[in-house]
Amino acid sequence: MMVVNPPGSSSLTRPTARCSSGGGLLCGVLPMRSTRDPRPAVARAVAKNRPEVGGNAASMPNPLGSLYCKVEKKARETRTKKQLHKPQDEPTYQESIHLQLSMVDVLQKIGISRHFASEIKSILDFTYRYWLQRDEIMLDAETCAMAFRILRMNGYSVSADGLSHISTDLSDTRSLLELYKASQVSTSDDELILDIIGSWSGYLLRQQLKSNDAQRTLLLREVEHVLDSPFYTMLDRLEHKRNIEQFDVIEHPIQQLTWQTNQDLLALGVMDFSTSQSIYQQEYQYLDSWVKESKLNRLPFARQKLAYFYLSAASTMFPPELSDARILWAKNGALTTVVNDFFDVGGSKEELQNLIALVEMWQKQEETEYYSEQVKIVFCAIYSSVNELGSKASAVQGRDVTGHLVEIVSLIIHSLMFVEGYFVVTKTDDTLSCLVQWQELLRNMMTEVEWRTTGYVPTLDEYIDNAVVTFALGPIVLPALYFVGPKITESMVTDPEYSELFRLMSTCGRLLNDVQTYEREYKEGKLNSVSLLVLHSDGSVTIPEARRKLQKPIDTCRRDLLRLVLKEDDAVPRPCKELFWNICKTCYFFYYQGDAFSCQEEKAGAVDAVIHDPLQLPMNLLSDLDYSTWRERIKIKH
Repeated sequence: MMVVNPPGSSSLTRPTARCSSGGGLLCGVLPMRSTRDPRPAVARAVAKNRPEVGGNAASMPNPLGSLYCKVEKKARETRTKKQLHKPQDEPTYQESIHLQLSMVDVLQKIGISRHFASEIKSILDFTYRYWLQRDEIMLDAETCAMAFRILRMNGYSVSADGLSHISTDLSDTRSLLELYKASQVSTSDDELILDIIGSWSGYLLRQQLKSNDAQRTLLLREVEHVLDSPFYTMLDRLEHKRNIEQFDVIEHPIQQLTWQTNQDLLALGVMDFSTSQSIYQQEYQYLDSWVKESKLNRLPFARQKLAYFYLSAASTMFPPELSDARILWAKNGALTTVVNDFFDVGGSKEELQNLIALVEMWQKQEETEYYSEQVKIVFCAIYSSVNELGSKASAVQGRDVTGHLVEIVSLIIHSLMFVEGYFVVTKTDDTLSCLVQWQELLRNMMTEVEWRTTGYVPTLDEYIDNAVVTFALGPIVLPALYFVGPKITESMVTDPEYSELFRLMSTCGRLLNDVQTYEREYKEGKLNSVSLLVLHSDGSVTIPEARRKLQKPIDTCRRDLLRLVLKEDDAVPRPCKELFWNICKTCYFFYYQGDAFSCQEEKAGAVDAVIHDPLQLPMNLLSDLDYSTWRERIKIKH
């Protein structure tokens, strides 16, 4: 196994996207014996000179090394684009469609599709025309299923009915696997054909796994992974790394490509991931320093979840240029957890009211004293972060948005006050959006106060309506919208589409959490959707049955959310809608098979994989490598 190391990180006060091309470049190789057949590939990674993410400048790159890396990367991209632009009748009509779809699939799997956007669009436009014509090429099960999945996930309007006519050899593992993956991109409960295809293809694939238990081929290992981990439960960057390290698993469909193209594909994947990982390390180093400088690590009641929040940010918003969005996501996630714990177990009534007063007097904080050191730590962390990020967001958006970020903080803190039974009347800015938010918040939170004080047991629908507000995903996803590219207008955040995206995301996340945390919450005397189903059934529904019943609304929310995200841009631009989908996938990642979020070690391996651990590639790649420019960075593992 050879290990491709990202560049070393120097100490810094703010992260930078620049990476030195000197001795600490991206490549260190640790070979290990492999039994696989030799195949064309290369493991070379580069540090590209990009604009700073902010703060202090890093050391300048070595000019010759940087120039070589840029030239090499450009050459590989150019060769790959030529392959994508090959005439459609080479080598044959049917093989060409399958080949080019396979290339698009591989580019997406290893995380470099964004570099070939125009070429991919041309291929998908061409494929879509033949899909609409019901061309005979779509009679091939593997090609048809792949076309449906890729077209749909790229925003093309394709009906699941297009899969109803296909037939396949029941022992054809690759066709069954493509059909199963196609069944997962359902966007409606009415797409029964996808449920049926998923059911029988999944069954047959599991039967193949049982019958081949003694000899796990690479393809069967891929089957096992897809069956165990649906695409909506996995984070993108984790999957990219896995697919790069197991490139031969996804290499089969593109055996017709030249030796050089296969080599270029893997090389570009390695370059992209390793360069990005070096930036992630710098950002995480900065965030870790921020936690210590803010003294958040000194709060005995606070769960330290920075690593998990940064993992979710880096794994879904992975392009280097989205640094500010990742940092904001991680900071607000960590702060939301701290504030939630402060209201849950850490703060007295007087401390909570003091924190509220400080937020209310945002521009005149010197007029309000801190009740305790804990209040000071919590408020100062919020105050400095919101102002810093507000300044950056205002520069990006071309207008002052700091006030909106302050409103979001105020809303979440008041939400927690209401949940704890403390009713606080406040003054807000007289704007339509803020008024609507406050009206909704007051209605929902005051209702929860009444439930708590009167002992009222809400219906499941009543509980879910309130949970949309109290699950507190807003402070994470809403501010991040300012940093993903499009301009965010007041009309956008008040549009019904925006509200529906938020509702579906929050409901799905809340129910996933409830299903996995009901035991702990029941012991703490808290109601959630699982216990409510049992209570309202007068004992006819058991806990396991209640958990199974909730799977239907969870699936419905996920499907409806995906349909809204893939729909052609309306009020909310596609990059913004994808943030809601990323949060949904993050909730699945932590709650799909248990309460991984509450366990500090459960996802530690994933944190290391994305941020810390270098790529590991088979030893047989070494024979094809050109060591001439980076031999000094090769280490041999004995």
